[in-house]
Amino acid sequence: MTIDEKYMHRCLQLAQNGRGYTSPNPMVGSVIVHNGKIIGEGYHRQYGKPHAEVNAIDSVKDKSLLKKSTIYVSLEPCSHYGKTPPCAQLIIDSGIPEAVIACLDPYPAVSGRGIKMLQDAGVKVTMGVLEKEAWHLNKEFITAQTQNRPYIYLKWAQTQDGFIDKERNENEQPQPTPISNDFSRILVHKKRAEVGAIKIGTNTAVKDNPSLTTRFWYGKNPVRIVLDRQGRIPTSYNIFDGRVQTIVFTEKIYENTSDNVIYIRTDFGKNLFDNIFCDLRSRKIHSVLVEGGCELLQSLIDRKMWDEAYIETSSICFGKGVKAPRIEGNTVEERSWGSSRQLHLSNPDNYKIL
Repeated sequence: MTIDEKYMHRCLQLAQNGRGYTSPNPMVGSVIVHNGKIIGEGYHRQYGKPHAEVNAIDSVKDKSLLKKSTIYVSLEPCSHYGKTPPCAQLIIDSGIPEAVIACLDPYPAVSGRGIKMLQDAGVKVTMGVLEKEAWHLNKEFITAQTQNRPYIYLKWAQTQDGFIDKERNENEQPQPTPISNDFSRILVHKKRAEVGAIKIGTNTAVKDNPSLTTRFWYGKNPVRIVLDRQGRIPTSYNIFDGRVQTIVFTEKIYENTSDNVIYIRTDFGKNLFDNIFCDLRSRKIHSVLVEGGCELLQSLIDRKMWDEAYIETSSICFGKGVKAPRIEGNTVEERSWGSSRQLHLSNPDNYKIL
């Protein structure tokens, strides 16, 4: 590991502290080094709040040292006025003579401009240090900017014999079928706290009456996305409780849209998912966790509209029921806990992002 990689690795560590709070902005970390010693560090803590470079510079006690220091940043400093002033200008105004940056920012208002602003001011810029790792850290943000859609996670739990649900009776009480163990539920809720939205289809909503909230992990609740083509979901169900913003894509016309329950009339034709994900992207939702039933999951898999999948296999067996989706991908990780095993897959068609 080179010296530059050492300090950039620290930037990436710091950046991850903002996971779940910076979206639709990226996660960014920054350190300031003087004579081989870190004298300041910071990360982007929350959307709309100061960026990593600002926090790093503010943390330096002796500002006179900045004129003989190097700033490391995991993503290109911004060059435009948004919710905060441009960080590239702050670096210049602080008199920092050298900047080491992991990767370019793909956001059109920034990409390349921050680098040029620094170079035009005489700052020595080094690019591409741990670039792959930096891109991977912000894969959701980068996908939204380059592909105009959110980053798609799939998640389901299946039995040892390959079922995701038991056979249901018509008059059965709506509730989730228990497959996951307690620890895996915690992991799922942790993931919910990190994504922008969670998505299910009509059958899952009707059969399970889920809340789709983050109850077993500290963090924000994701926006709830529901497909309800014919308006089959009872309005008394948990997803309509108004506690969390819920977006319902439907073919019906509703007049009772509120701040927290929004109905969007949508054509359920062959471009359904393209239209939905484009709409979510316009709402600055950069990541979606799909926890729907087999029909919704398989539709996305068949259309190759997914990036990562988390598949939990429990030791229990049903013997019959609803078969689990069929999927192929690159294995990222396999791990076991108690009665469950999780397989983490990535979509080989999107390997450049990973």
